[in-house]
Amino acid sequence: MAEERSRPEPDARVEAARYRVDRDARARGEEVPEASTGRPTMDQRAHVIENAIQQAIRRGEFDDLPGAGKPLPGLTGTHDPDWWIRRKIEREKLTGLGPPALTLRTEHSELDATLDRLGSERAVRDHLADYNRRIVDARRQLQGGPPVVTPTRDIDEEVARWADRRETRAREAEAARRAEAEALAALTRRERRRLRRSR
Repeated sequence: MAEERSRPEPDARVEAARYRVDRDARARGEEVPEASTGRPTMDQRAHVIENAIQQAIRRGEFDDLPGAGKPLPGLTGTHDPDWWIRRKIEREKLTGLGPPALTLRTEHSELDATLDRLGSERAVRDHLADYNRRIVDARRQLQGGPPVVTPTRDIDEEVARWADRRETRAREAEAARRAEAEALAALTRRERRRLRRSR
């Protein structure tokens, strides 16, 4: 804005004279160069930018950039028009986005860990019932997208597996507590005090 204000207003007489000279030159068949309005041409801009890049390279401003010396990701393979959204999902580790076939596959591979975080059999049953319902709905292809190949899970069988994993974790935790108590009992009083202070 300030740059535009500092430019002097073009003189109408000078512009009219330029117009007449250009018109006469065109009438004679001469090539008339474009009138410069004070703005650099594309070639001049490219030259300035290239010079700035070369100077930055000499100063070392492009050294130690992340990914230096590594191939650019995503250049191999077929063209994917949704490459940017896939990369965003991977980078941000977003979940629950995409067609149901893909989200259900991801949920299927992580289902045991999800069930292990639940605290009661009722919660496990409710989660599995909801999971199976979503698979059946997605198989009907009401929302479109790729085919759903994710299998449903047998609720009773999964609850039994969940209970077994829970018992195993409880036994392992109890064994670890016993081992820690035995190790603590084997220490002298001074060593126990020193250990408590370090925690």
